[in-house]
Amino acid sequence: MNKKHWLLLITCIVLSGCSREFIESVYDVDYTPSNRFAKNLAPLPGQFAKDTAALDSLMNQFSGQVANKWGQDNIKMAGAKTYVKYTDGYLNRADIDFDNGTVTVETIASTDPTAHLKQAIVTTLLTPNNPANVDLFSSKEIAMGGKPFLSDQVVDQNGQSIQWSWRASQFADYLIKNKLQTRTVDFKKSYFVTIPMVQNHSKLRSYQYAAIVRKASRQYDIPEDLIYAIIKTESSFNPYAVSWANAYGLMQIVPKTAGHDVFNLVKGKSGMPSPKYLYNPANNIDTGTAYFHILKTRYLKGIKNSTSMQYSMISAYNGGAGGVFNTFGGGKTNAINDINRLQTNQVYWALTKKHPNSESRHYLEKVTRYQKEFHAMK
Repeated sequence: MNKKHWLLLITCIVLSGCSREFIESVYDVDYTPSNRFAKNLAPLPGQFAKDTAALDSLMNQFSGQVANKWGQDNIKMAGAKTYVKYTDGYLNRADIDFDNGTVTVETIASTDPTAHLKQAIVTTLLTPNNPANVDLFSSKEIAMGGKPFLSDQVVDQNGQSIQWSWRASQFADYLIKNKLQTRTVDFKKSYFVTIPMVQNHSKLRSYQYAAIVRKASRQYDIPEDLIYAIIKTESSFNPYAVSWANAYGLMQIVPKTAGHDVFNLVKGKSGMPSPKYLYNPANNIDTGTAYFHILKTRYLKGIKNSTSMQYSMISAYNGGAGGVFNTFGGGKTNAINDINRLQTNQVYWALTKKHPNSESRHYLEKVTRYQKEFHAMK
């Protein structure tokens, strides 16, 4: 979802308490509840069905605090490929754009702003590689300790990795002296610095999860390059990822749908995983890969060609098994028979040109492109 839609939704909720109908018109999604155990799988929306109660609660509790300090036109919130964290009573903000490879840290403190900014820079650089230590939807301070998340992905003015407080402090002083910028934010003066990440920052993040990906791949018989491609597409290897669909972590798992399926059908557990569980990279990758196993052995079972199966799995991860079946005329049996009669390139063409959901059409294109890149890196 783009920033314009975020701002429109938040403004509506904060200022006027808008209706569900308005939210639906902004998001253009189907809120129909899912039932993973229904006999007819065609209508199922997939793991990205919205958790509207959680979404509403999140907007109401958090956005007002942000708007109060930063104004309606300067609201930023964490997303799948962005890390946004407020601290110091919402006076400081860190914004990491994982797609573009930039880290922006700013403060709107009116008293001794450079001191506030320095503290915010140091905190951002030393934020630990543990999402459990960071509450993205409050201004609660971060529990420090352990290897910093941005270690090696950001280097100081001398090209050195930042892992210790003294180096982070020295780099913060350098940035404030040489890179400080200002702008007006809701009639307040903002002081900020923008730090470029190293060129291969995405690959560095991916390397952290190699052992976890390998284990999940072997356990569930899902290709490693596919797992990597899904993670890059969903979160750009951002373990703090959270999205509009109430999805969490690297593979953007929705607890009530994919999470519930994995717990019940694979793990033999009742209920669904918590956000804390899904923010653990090992749990997240295991859950996401297990969901692919469910798609392969249950919801899409019967597709004979392995490549056609993989295209269908990728599409279903985003748009549901029902979206795949509807692409080929609807109804599981008839759709699978049609898929089995087609060449793999025809299946790909149909899912990228005729799928009823435009997002799912582009999703398959993106994932397969990334998959080729990761396959070439082996």
